Amino acid sequence: MITILDPAALAGLVGRFGAIRPDAPRRWGTLTAAEMLCHLADATDWVQGRTNPPGLSFPTRSHWTKWVALYTPIPWPRGYRTRPGFDPRLEGTKPDEFERDRRRTIESLTALAATPAARLAPAHMTFGPMAQKDWGRWAWRHGDYHLRQFGG
Repeated sequence: MITILDPAALAGLVGRFGAIRPDAPRRWGTLTAAEMLCHLADATDWVQGRTNPPGLSFPTRSHWTKWVALYTPIPWPRGYRTRPGFDPRLEGTKPDEFERDRRRTIESLTALAATPAARLAPAHMTFGPMAQKDWGRWAWRHGDYHLRQFGG
């Protein structure tokens, strides 16, 4: 399984983020490339306990939901609405300067890969309880999903 806990996989993801252009056309969804970077950084910062967006709830989900989303090759559905605290058009971080937003995203992903398990969020809003390996896989799948959204 590809995960940001593997330094080579993290480096590959970082390289792909480095290639995204501010004017990259989206293939689906409503986010711009700059908004996508803010969304990813906000979500990754939250996992590490750096932020606490309002309105988060943790519904009970089957472990099968998490397993399918994280550990199968089934593509994530397009058009899924994120929580308002991670949406840069609502309560999330608004894009500022593209290179600074890109740096923030890369730094947050890199920090997540090095964060001790005890300092990670205990659960995901959709997938329920998460271990360090789950967060590493989630971060790779989440980043990959949005990079493909912009042709990266």
